[in-house]
Amino acid sequence: VGLGKTIEAGIVLCQYWAERKRRLLVVCPASLRKQWGIELEEKFNIPSVILEARTWRILENDGHENPFLRPDVIICSYQFLNSRKDLAKLVNWDLAVIDEAHKLRNAYRKSNVLGQSIKWALEDTRKLLLTATPLQNSLMELFGLSTIIDDYLFGDPRSFRQMYVNETDMQSLKTRLRGFCKRALRHQVKEYVNYTNRKAITIRFAQTDQEFKLYQSVSDFLQNQDTYALPTSQKSLITLVIRKILASSSFALIATLETIKKRLQSIYDELPVEDNLVEALMDDESLDEEEVEELGLSEETPEEVKEEPKIDKEKLLNEIKQLEAFIEQAKAIKIDSKTQRLKEAIEKGFAEGAKMPQAQRKMVVFTESRRTQQYLKDYLDANGYRGKVVTFNGTNTDPDSKKVYDHWLEKNKNTNRVSGSTSSDKRNAIIEHFRDEAEILIATESAAEGINLQFCNLVINYDLPWNPQRIEQRIGRCHRYGQKCDVVVINFLNERNEVDRRVYDILNDKFTLFDGVFGASDEVLGSLESGVDFEKEVLKICQECRNPDEIQKAFAELQARMDEKIKSKLKESQEILIEHFDEDVHSRLKFHREQAEDFLGKMERRFWGITKNILKDSADFEPSDFIFNLKQSFSDNIRTGRYQLISKFKNDNRAMPYRMSDVLGEHVLDQAKQLPMQEAEIVFDISNHPVKISVVEALIGKTGSMILSKLTVNSFETDEYLLFNAFDGRDKDIHPEVCAKMFECDAQVNTKNLEAQIKEKLQQNAQIHIDSTINHVMERNNTFYQEECERLFRWSDDLEASAEKELKDTKNKLRLLNREMRASTSVQEKHDIELKIKETEKIQRRQRQRIFDVQDEIEAKRDMLIEKLQTKMKQKTQSETLFLIQWKVV
Repeated sequence: VGLGKTIEAGIVLCQYWAERKRRLLVVCPASLRKQWGIELEEKFNIPSVILEARTWRILENDGHENPFLRPDVIICSYQFLNSRKDLAKLVNWDLAVIDEAHKLRNAYRKSNVLGQSIKWALEDTRKLLLTATPLQNSLMELFGLSTIIDDYLFGDPRSFRQMYVNETDMQSLKTRLRGFCKRALRHQVKEYVNYTNRKAITIRFAQTDQEFKLYQSVSDFLQNQDTYALPTSQKSLITLVIRKILASSSFALIATLETIKKRLQSIYDELPVEDNLVEALMDDESLDEEEVEELGLSEETPEEVKEEPKIDKEKLLNEIKQLEAFIEQAKAIKIDSKTQRLKEAIEKGFAEGAKMPQAQRKMVVFTESRRTQQYLKDYLDANGYRGKVVTFNGTNTDPDSKKVYDHWLEKNKNTNRVSGSTSSDKRNAIIEHFRDEAEILIATESAAEGINLQFCNLVINYDLPWNPQRIEQRIGRCHRYGQKCDVVVINFLNERNEVDRRVYDILNDKFTLFDGVFGASDEVLGSLESGVDFEKEVLKICQECRNPDEIQKAFAELQARMDEKIKSKLKESQEILIEHFDEDVHSRLKFHREQAEDFLGKMERRFWGITKNILKDSADFEPSDFIFNLKQSFSDNIRTGRYQLISKFKNDNRAMPYRMSDVLGEHVLDQAKQLPMQEAEIVFDISNHPVKISVVEALIGKTGSMILSKLTVNSFETDEYLLFNAFDGRDKDIHPEVCAKMFECDAQVNTKNLEAQIKEKLQQNAQIHIDSTINHVMERNNTFYQEECERLFRWSDDLEASAEKELKDTKNKLRLLNREMRASTSVQEKHDIELKIKETEKIQRRQRQRIFDVQDEIEAKRDMLIEKLQTKMKQKTQSETLFLIQWKVV
């Protein structure tokens, strides 16, 4: 967790995008879709679209027969991909990135409908799986994940279980995993990722008798199985919504109860009613489509909907009166006990922050209700914090947010900061206002996704979700790479609410969410199937338990089940297999860091040089700052104005970012590739080059000839090579790397034709270089082919070994039965054992036959797969000369 899997996957997506392989899919939990979109846009400048029910309908209405075929990176949830799997299957995806891939760990089971559907939809697609918890309950989950990538990495479930679960041949398993699994743990990367600590503070409060009575009354009402207030088809979800609000604030509860009462009054008056009560409540509060989708409690289809009870008007009127009584009770509570402690919590938090020299006076307060959010803002405005509080939610439509947005628009007009997407710009405006001016951000769950608040180190969980993953996500907005201070987490705890107390104990003691360097560890967060399952378990306890004793007993049972999972014997296997899996992580990271820094510098310089050449008549350049002013537009998508190359240098906020993947950047590269290459003399100026390049300086005063060839090889992959060949005036060969370095210098181009003899020699040398490269590719492909064949042989050996192991076990059973028969002491006992022996012998005969059948079937399948490999391996090569030049270095 927190080591940059998303960034690594983004780099891969960026590479595919640069290669114009743009059928790209990201599958992730519903709650992470926005975050993925923002990361791809902000860090990689890759356009994306989130496909969900609403956007799908809009695209269909706009004439898109298959919205998966959009020219953007497609982002969707597991559930959505499952619901549209037939159309997803029709797309020839270049790559699918699957985030939180452990959700598919049981995909090998036929009973796992979601896993089977996604596996089927993407079976012919290259996949990159991301997970911090690759196994949680059993080593079989590693097998499950392997089948998502390739069904032939291991045998079948039975053979895997025999070889690795029952007999635990860890070394063999590690060897086979290396080909498709890469793992880095936090302790391995401490040198590169510095995390600060977490410190927890608990604000305990006790509800007044008036508040407690309201809580108990509404809770009893929700436990009523036979009610008109909660439509049968939406009962679970509405119950969850009301329970969230009930724990949030009495103020928020009023509007929710009034919405339900209004619906009942319409039924009583025989007026039309809104079918979807969930939608009405979602408009009132902050539960959004993502949570509904994730919880799996969305609207049932018409076939599943149970018939609503027949209307008994007297009973209906009684329910309306009950709701009216609840509303009056809630209205009588002017400022509830929890709100009264908020100011104390804020002051405690700021006092802790003041002890840290680098900490800013910034705090984020999380609540699950938009109405509670506004209530808290009004309270703080009236109690010393006016002008210092800003709110953030899924809509940001309140008057204060509009003012912040309008001010931001005015401040950033005529800059690239304004994207044109109102919702995205509003988010940025509010976060920047919080960073630069406000002290307190009151946020709903929407802010727990996709925003980075490293400049803030104080978090208040005013309402504590039951889902531990959502809590980790909240804290992770501040406690992440780039945070310089310890993060203080303040939690509110209702001492009179038995459920809240027990949930808090489990979250704090078992999940260790609030303390330590990393918060919840991968192992502990992964101990439950998901945070959503834990949330459902808590809801079930709330609905079924009537008194504190029942609640205590139910939570004790839940905790016992969790303990069993957290403390399972799997931990030993994890340590042996996973924690020492990639022992070269440190050296690999160090190498890549150094290599990346060098590579980025070269790429920037080359891209800048091409840009100056192509746009020399269309732009004015400020070379020292990598800035240019574009005077001419080449298409509707390319704006004129000030641009700055995205680089390691400080960026100019007045300039639009300039990248290779931008429309303008791609236009420049396309134009460059289309330029005709004529024979010429190029005079390279190393003497005035700002950086020393020794190998080029050694050529000062020398001349020679050079050819650049492009080789394309199609086999397992499509590979492209740029091959330099050159020699000096004395026919001494110049190394290809030296040729490439020459082009980092400024140069003068003079028209000049090469002599026929020199051209012939260059082309002969180029052909030798091409043939050598083709041989190298063939050797690499042969190695790959042998490895793939070996993998398929191992797969077939697994299946055969499994069948033979079954036969061996049956033989041993027969020996045991024969021994028992010889030792039998009665005719009846002997007769019973003889029957068992006959039945076992039948099984043995079937197993012997099965071994032959399995061998024939496996060999046929293996041969077919190898034939496919051979077809792929057939190479097609194509070469072309890009240029022939004479050169001189001065």
